[in-house]
Amino acid sequence: MAAELTYETMTQRQKVAALLIALGPSTASEILKNIKDDDILEQITFDIASLNKVPSEILNQVLEEFHSLFLASDYLSSGGTQYARTLLEKAYGVEQAQNMLGRLVNLLTTNPFQFFNDADPSQLATSFQNENPQLIALILAYLKPENSAKVLNSLPPEVQAQVAFKIADMSSTNPEIISEIEKIVEGKFSSVVAQDFSKAGGVGALASILNRSDRATEKNVLEYLEVKNLELAEGVRELMFVFEDIIQLKDNAIQRIIREVETKDLAISLKGVREEIKEKIYSNMSERAQAMLKEELEYMGPVRAKEVQEKQTKIVGIIRALESAGEIVITRDTAEDEYIE
Repeated sequence: MAAELTYETMTQRQKVAALLIALGPSTASEILKNIKDDDILEQITFDIASLNKVPSEILNQVLEEFHSLFLASDYLSSGGTQYARTLLEKAYGVEQAQNMLGRLVNLLTTNPFQFFNDADPSQLATSFQNENPQLIALILAYLKPENSAKVLNSLPPEVQAQVAFKIADMSSTNPEIISEIEKIVEGKFSSVVAQDFSKAGGVGALASILNRSDRATEKNVLEYLEVKNLELAEGVRELMFVFEDIIQLKDNAIQRIIREVETKDLAISLKGVREEIKEKIYSNMSERAQAMLKEELEYMGPVRAKEVQEKQTKIVGIIRALESAGEIVITRDTAEDEYIE
């Protein structure tokens, strides 16, 4: 005989299933459509099917928990921990506010699979070769990009490409499910290992990894992505060099780029950027061209953020085209603690 369902004994995944039941089939189906991980989707739908009838008092407790966590998360992102604590204490009392914040901060600051950061990347790659690409992708998405890049470089090309696609296509994963996977993985790979949770994976994570990979790995991965999912490939390419990275380019590269960009487009692209980026551009222009650009900026007035982004994207496209043609070189940033997500 199955044990009686109680709020205290429910797993977090069962609570998610109960929340979806409470939201109704229409809303639940829309949420399920956005869960990209097939394994997690199967687990949650299994729990929905297994729960059958959930007593109304349990549903109310589940709804209250999720509401309080969403509220705490909103307060935390709006004004920081102290701001969230003050508002939550007024609404729920000191003890409950402390419990809510404690749980939320724990979820947001847990960094899964960190024990792999101390392992030798080539050994990890050897150990991972026969594993499911989805699992490898999940692990690499949480590691430091420079460590993930080393592992990716050492994987066979066909595995390399599949793992990269999985990272780019990954979305947020329930932290308690991640925790369960982490325990299993740590035990399985313990012989190899020397020993902010919100989201890992996605095109940003893959771009950070590829920015630290060798050219052969980058080429292999991007060619695979272009065949598998052109939109993902373009998204990764866009993030592999962002407009602000212009400051890292050599002077002769910037001079070459300036010759390809219209003065008005350049002026719009510089609206709101850091002064050092503007100075980097100015220092690579003739006095006459510099004066024209500054005059354009001075008399331009307010510009929509969307238009600035469009001009910056256009210039990044020119930069990538010049690099592909071999006319400029984009220097890789290899610093371990400075990278753009």
